[in-house]
Amino acid sequence: MEAFMDAIVKPVAGPGLELRRVPVPEPGPGEVLIKIHKTAICGTDVHIYNWDPWAAEHIKPPMTIGHEYVGEIAKLGDGVKGLKIGQRVSGEGHITCHQCRNCHTGNIQWCKYTKSVGVDRDGAFAEYVCIPATNVILIDPELDEDVVAFFDAFGNATHTALMFDLVGEDVLITGAGPIGIIAAGICRFAGARRVIITDLNDDRLELARKMGVDAAVNTLRDDLPRIMKEKKLTEGFDVGLEMSGSGAALQQMIQNMRNGGKISLLGISNKPVPMDMNTIITKGLTLQGIYGRKMDNWHQMSYMVQAGLDLTPVITHRFHYTEFEQGFAAMNSGKSGKVILDWSTKK
Repeated sequence: MEAFMDAIVKPVAGPGLELRRVPVPEPGPGEVLIKIHKTAICGTDVHIYNWDPWAAEHIKPPMTIGHEYVGEIAKLGDGVKGLKIGQRVSGEGHITCHQCRNCHTGNIQWCKYTKSVGVDRDGAFAEYVCIPATNVILIDPELDEDVVAFFDAFGNATHTALMFDLVGEDVLITGAGPIGIIAAGICRFAGARRVIITDLNDDRLELARKMGVDAAVNTLRDDLPRIMKEKKLTEGFDVGLEMSGSGAALQQMIQNMRNGGKISLLGISNKPVPMDMNTIITKGLTLQGIYGRKMDNWHQMSYMVQAGLDLTPVITHRFHYTEFEQGFAAMNSGKSGKVILDWSTKK
């Protein structure tokens, strides 16, 4: 008899999501079935909920969404070795080809044939999710599941923040969304001298202060060069992390970098962004695009948390999965950090 489960589904093209009963996936050869404990709502999930132009282009309803999660192995497909039922796990959300040049050199984040969990295939906002065994990440049972639930986002922040050396450096972060705020905590933990974050949202800037930034700057009313002077930044920022996707924010970052500075670009814009090529060239800036996580970031995340990096201030809301509408309302309000959905019990 076919088994069924609860899942949060994009039923048709258009705004909104629906809690439905759907079949429990059956792991095929080389695949693993994971019983979900906790999930976190990502900005991508909000795009899908709102059905913006990006979602309309990429999502093919009906499908289960979600890609940030923690759970335990419930079943192993044929041929899976080195894993066992009951192990605490999460999963790398990019399903890659394992055959292209980037996959062979360990740079799976650049595989051009990537299929994403919760975007191109059924996701983790369900009681169970099925992924290839090669994407399963073992999780230390001692780690807080609420934090592990957003390790996917933490991985993006880790990749972006640790792209360049941070010890003793002055860092500018543009965009105080959850990933920008997490990145601020990483930069502080990794030895940055000064960490300054900018945004237009006072609620998110206040959340960033809880992660220990030296200054949280609302660029609608605060003067960044004045604050830099107050913090004794005499030549400009050494490292920039662009998390907003805003052309204006990137331009401000470029203008305030020191000569020879380095910028990691994670934020994606919904329209073309003009580039000040002359300043980039004359300052000798390095700009590095960031997409997804490196596989080693998963180990770095666990080790940083075990070594004392506290990410719990980023969590602002917790709901049972049946209350997912409240979770998405919190995300859409602009007044949330990470929102956790609990799948460990039924209501």
